Amino acid sequence: MKAFGNISRLKIVKHLKAHTSASVVDISRNTKCSYKATSKHLSILFRVDVVDRQQSMYEMHYRIADSLDPSAKAIIELI
Repeated sequence: MKAFGNISRLKIVKHLKAHTSASVVDISRNTKCSYKATSKHLSILFRVDVVDRQQSMYEMHYRIADSLDPSAKAIIELI
């Protein structure tokens, strides 16, 4: 649950919920967070299985994980 305790991570999850999949650059631009900070937040969300990632050419694309914990799923639905 600590993963949802940061406003930037909440913005990232909200963006991914609306756009299915996005690159770090796209997420950074839309959340008005620096590239470095966005990468760090995505790494945290990945470690706790909130997002999945996939390499696409030279970019990493992220999306909301399919196998979410029920409590995480409930929080994401509220965002």
